[in-house]
Amino acid sequence: MLIGYARTSTLEQEAGLAAQVRDLEALGCEKVVAEQTSAVGVRPKLDDLISFARDGDTLVVTKLDRLARSVSHLWEIVGRLQTRGVALRIV
Repeated sequence: MLIGYARTSTLEQEAGLAAQVRDLEALGCEKVVAEQTSAVGVRPKLDDLISFARDGDTLVVTKLDRLARSVSHLWEIVGRLQTRGVALRIV
């Protein structure tokens, strides 16, 4: 299953969030999760999405900066995904 994740930092970026959701749906994501939170803030929807994902699923994001705030944070997320057998696609 393709699972999409969209994120913006502020409420003023509503159009950007809608564009990400639209792009993820166009890519064939069956489930799309969107949240508005700072890159350094807590991201409960991302955590829920990773817990939801199953072996063989693929997490899709439109841009790397929508997923991770730093290289170390990216590796943390990749490690969590790999533990669950979930691939990552950044478009």
